This record gives sequence, C-alpha cells and structure tokens, in this order.
Amino acid sequence: MSALRLVIFDVDGTLVDSQGHIKAAMETAFQAENLTPPAPEAVLGIVGLSLNVAIAQLAPELDEKAVGRIVEAYKGSFSTMRAADMPSPLYPGALDVLEGLAQNDDVLMGVATGKSRRGLDHILDAHGLKRFFVTEQVADHHPSKPHPSMVQAALAETGVSARDAVMIGDTSFDMDMGRAAGVGTVGVGWGYHGVERLTAADHVIDEFQALPGTLERIWSV
Repeated sequence: MSALRLVIFDVDGTLVDSQGHIKAAMETAFQAENLTPPAPEAVLGIVGLSLNVAIAQLAPELDEKAVGRIVEAYKGSFSTMRAADMPSPLYPGALDVLEGLAQNDDVLMGVATGKSRRGLDHILDAHGLKRFFVTEQVADHHPSKPHPSMVQAALAETGVSARDAVMIGDTSFDMDMGRAAGVGTVGVGWGYHGVERLTAADHVIDEFQALPGTLERIWSV
C-alpha cells in the first residue's frame, strides 16, 4: 500500500489573490492611527506573517500598544469586507488542481496560513473549499511563519511523515517554514514575493496546472 502523502497550501498569494483586500485593509488601519500607510510593495512583502509580526515589521518605530491598535483596525476593515460578501478570488487553475488531487486516495491536503481562523473560514466557505482539507493551521494557534509549527502540526494531525509532505507557497516565509520542518517545498511564481525571493524552494512553478506533475517528480525520487 502506498504511503499517505500530504500537500500543504499557503492561502494568500497561493490559492487566492487577496492583495486588493490586504492593501486596502492595511491602508485603513494605518490611517486610523493618523499614520502614513506603507507602500503597497512593502505590504505585499509581509503577507504570510502573523498580523502582529507583519505590522511590527512595517512600522518598527511603533510600540506594542500602537501595533495592537493597528492590528485591531486591520481586522475591523477585513470584517467590513467580509460583511459585504467580497471574497478574494481564486487564482486560475486552483480549483481544477484541488479537484484533481482529491481524486487520489493516498493524497491528503491541508492549509498553513497567516490568516486567522475567522479569515480562513470565510475564504473556504466562500469558494466551497473546506471539503478538500483535512488539516487547517492558522495564525491564532501558532508562532508566525517561518517557524515550522504549522507544518509540524499538520504532519502530526495526519500521521504523514515529513519526507512524504510538500509545502506550497508564494513567499520566502513558506519556503523557509517548509525547510525547517523537513518537508519538500514548491514555490509559486504568481504570488507576492516574486521568484527571485524563492531561492529556498526545491521547485518553482509558474502556473497551477504544473503542480500535479511537480509533485509526482518529487515523490518519485
């Protein structure tokens, strides 16, 4: 019998294109503190980190209380967008690939995201994706990426060994997290960090349709 395999997906910048919402929420949050919002490219550079860590990196001069207020304002802005039923769109090919991988009895899928539990639930429910994932790791319960805690928890929950698991993501944080946990890594070129920052990836793909073949190559070694 084949060993179980696990494919762990990042969410923002990998499964869904959430940059519009992220940039808008960050701008609103900084303006609530009468601060100049960070440049859009700086905001995209911290996507994937837990929110408090991300804010602290964007504005290192702020104290902990100010960071906390911006975090809450950001969450409030995102809640407003959720209430308006404005889910971030899936990337082209994402749903087809998830459907295809789900046909394999020996392949399990999960997510490891800097999103909160509430934020992840909104995306999964909006796009009908919850049926695909047997393990869901969110920022509420783990240290920020690139700490390997999320991947380690996904392995423990599924019983899959690290050598049979692969982390899929668009940022250097995802690749470093996967490597720290001892799993394979696949970077995606359509996300927020750019291919030039995915040097820690074992493989880099530029379209979703390339993922199944890449996974086969990884697991055939």
